Amino acid sequence: MKKLNLIALVLIGASYHSFAQQRPAKGKNKGKTPVAAVAPGANPNAVNRPPSGPGPRPYAEIITAKAKTENGLFKVHKIEERYFFEIPDSLLGRAILTVNRISKAAAGNRANMSGYGGDQIGDNVISFEKGPSNKLFLKSLSYGERSTDTTAQGLYKSVMNSNVQPLVASFEIKAFAKDSVSGAKGTVIDVTEYMNSDNDIFFFDPSAKRGLSLGGMMPDRSYITEIKSHPTNIEIRTVKTYSKSPTQMMSGAGGPGGGGGGNPTPATYELNSSMILLPADEMKPRFFDPRVGYFAAGYVDFDSNPQGIKDLNMITRWRLEPKDEDIEKYKKGELVEPKKQIVFYIDPATPKKWVPYLIQGVNDWQVAFEKAGFKNAIVAKEAPNDPSWSIDDARHNVIVYKPSSIPNASGPHVHDPRTGEILETHVNWYHNIMLLLRNWYFIQASAIDPEARKMKFDDKLMGELIRFVSSHEVGHTLGLRHNFGSSATVPVEKLRDKQWVEKNGHTPSIMDYARFNYVAQPEDGITAKGIYPRIGDYDMWAIEWGYRWMPQFKTPQEEEAYSNKTIISRLAANKRLTFGTESDPNDPRNQNEDLGDNAMLASAYGIKNLKRILPNIIKWTKEPNEGYDNAKTMYTELIGQYGRYMGHVVKNVGGVYTTPHTVEQSGATFQAVPFAKQKEAMTFLHVQLFTTPSWLINKALLQQIGVNPTDAFQNIQTGVLSRLLNAATIGKLINAEEMNGAKAYTAVNLFSDLKTSIWSELYTHKTIDVYRRNLQKAYVASLSRLVAPAAAPSGQGMGMPGMRAAADPTASDVSSISRAQLNVLAKDIRAAIPAATGMSKYHLQDLQVRINDILKGKS
Repeated sequence: MKKLNLIALVLIGASYHSFAQQRPAKGKNKGKTPVAAVAPGANPNAVNRPPSGPGPRPYAEIITAKAKTENGLFKVHKIEERYFFEIPDSLLGRAILTVNRISKAAAGNRANMSGYGGDQIGDNVISFEKGPSNKLFLKSLSYGERSTDTTAQGLYKSVMNSNVQPLVASFEIKAFAKDSVSGAKGTVIDVTEYMNSDNDIFFFDPSAKRGLSLGGMMPDRSYITEIKSHPTNIEIRTVKTYSKSPTQMMSGAGGPGGGGGGNPTPATYELNSSMILLPADEMKPRFFDPRVGYFAAGYVDFDSNPQGIKDLNMITRWRLEPKDEDIEKYKKGELVEPKKQIVFYIDPATPKKWVPYLIQGVNDWQVAFEKAGFKNAIVAKEAPNDPSWSIDDARHNVIVYKPSSIPNASGPHVHDPRTGEILETHVNWYHNIMLLLRNWYFIQASAIDPEARKMKFDDKLMGELIRFVSSHEVGHTLGLRHNFGSSATVPVEKLRDKQWVEKNGHTPSIMDYARFNYVAQPEDGITAKGIYPRIGDYDMWAIEWGYRWMPQFKTPQEEEAYSNKTIISRLAANKRLTFGTESDPNDPRNQNEDLGDNAMLASAYGIKNLKRILPNIIKWTKEPNEGYDNAKTMYTELIGQYGRYMGHVVKNVGGVYTTPHTVEQSGATFQAVPFAKQKEAMTFLHVQLFTTPSWLINKALLQQIGVNPTDAFQNIQTGVLSRLLNAATIGKLINAEEMNGAKAYTAVNLFSDLKTSIWSELYTHKTIDVYRRNLQKAYVASLSRLVAPAAAPSGQGMGMPGMRAAADPTASDVSSISRAQLNVLAKDIRAAIPAATGMSKYHLQDLQVRINDILKGKS
């Protein structure tokens, strides 16, 4: 199958996703000098060194009777304060994944959502390989470019010659081993200095270190706590103390890690590093398709295209296969249990009353896996009451409770970069997510659910809200991305149909950001079943597509044709299975926090409910012996929700529907939003935003909470105008007119509609109130940015990555149209000034000067 549009979007966040983490790039050690076993920065106080001298020593001289030995993936020996790995020859050259996490966090040293216990701080793929001079090398592996064609004319050798994997550490071979029972041979190395040093193979990735403002490691305050060996993994626990970075030292920041005066308090962490043996029998990959939303791992393939290269992308998913004795049952369509169940454990630190809801949020996915032919494929359990059980053990998937003030949750996962096989996950549940849930539910549901009309929800209600968040984050750990387009498949009026919405839910996907059913009205009588998100039709389809076991295809290439036909037929039969990417800035169907197939209608219903909530804010937020902070919070949340409705609508103007297709499908991949819908959006903005929304000005409330409504309105109106009056939006309208002619909503239409909405006082000679004056000033300011070359972003020209200049409006018709509008507006303002009085007159005179300066190039 040819690569489809948007395929590159999934390559970010293949291991860190949900809310903004990104996977560190592989191959980052290329060009580094190998780190010696006695590494720079090693603990100078290390004692009891083994006998030194040229060449390996007899095994018994190194691994003495004092050794305490752990048996597992390979033997780990501890002799007093030194640690030795005894690596079997059978594991030399095998790929091993390292996953590094914070086990216990430094007091007060956190940044945004990072720095907490359980946070992942790096991962790498490594292997051990013997070299000359009795050395064992640690190699860092990457899989960004591949070829399997080893024929005489094949590219395998050339690819390998161009991708020599870096040797990141070297160890002297202390002794050779031979197992007395199996006869297996092995190599003994001393890893004490390396584990006591600071390196990004087993500890902080450089980006994670920068994010926490960490400087150099302090060797005298860093040490190994323990190294334990398990059947498929090694767990390394260390304590690391770091200075603060020079930038923070120079800033003199106070508080934890600050201290001022260039002498900040160091940061001490307990870290856990897992070494996980990657499977020798690699899972068959399944290639990514942009019509089903999975995270993916990508590589450049030199074999698929004989006249070039091809970017191939594998979805990330767990390995689910039927047990050998159930294969025939599975092929006949019977539900069977997988060889290995996906098991989640609940962090023992989690408040007990929330544990059942977190468990249910995981178990809710069982019905989706049944569509793929597996029963009991996924389950959640309380962590066992066993001192040997560890939350950091790489064999355990855990929902980690974080006592944090951050209102968030996230669902990262770790996968095999060779195949996309998910190996383990730690879901992050921050305590203060409950504050976010309460605020969302109050604003979006209190008009229809009396249980939401208070500041402390009952445990059952809060538990159900936690359950839905749990399901959403677990979906990410199964490989699923956000599906922002799911809710757009639902007709708005169905969201008010009690029978329909309680049966089907208000969105077909728990992976959507469609929090609660804000469209439902009080008279509809809709219960919680029609308000909360749930596992929906899309989720079950996505799991079926990604996890169906298909042994009839030996390679992922063989699956592609079948997969394409399946996707085409299923989407044609049921539009509720549609996926809409979370990273499309142009398609109004793909938005977060929205509902329904018509943003104007859905937002109008939402505003009706906000009008019901606003007069009751003081009553519903009242708590004994408290002030009005709750009321202020909820009024601010209400303004924010109103602003979201405006954002949902404005994305239709200049919008472009993007529907990924293969050549076997009919229909356009790119299509401008129809004229009628763009016109409807502008009419909505005229009525609900540009005409001052005076219903939001509740003086009794505002006198208690001290919020200035002019600022709130101005921020929303300015944001909408910035979205309408920018080079990108107007450029899309110009292109749409070229493509669609008279059927298009044009830039001229846009300016005409804005003139009617924003400048009516020029022709009616009515008084211009403060809200309208601010709006008109914002309009002129927006146009001023469209008649001059775009300013270079800060840092441009200094080699700063990621900086890109904005579109230059003077390079197209954008500035021509905008300048024409300013000329017409200047004329109309001149004509209106004689009839104006008071602040209206001063305002128009000010605008006249501003516009003249803009047209003369003085602003």
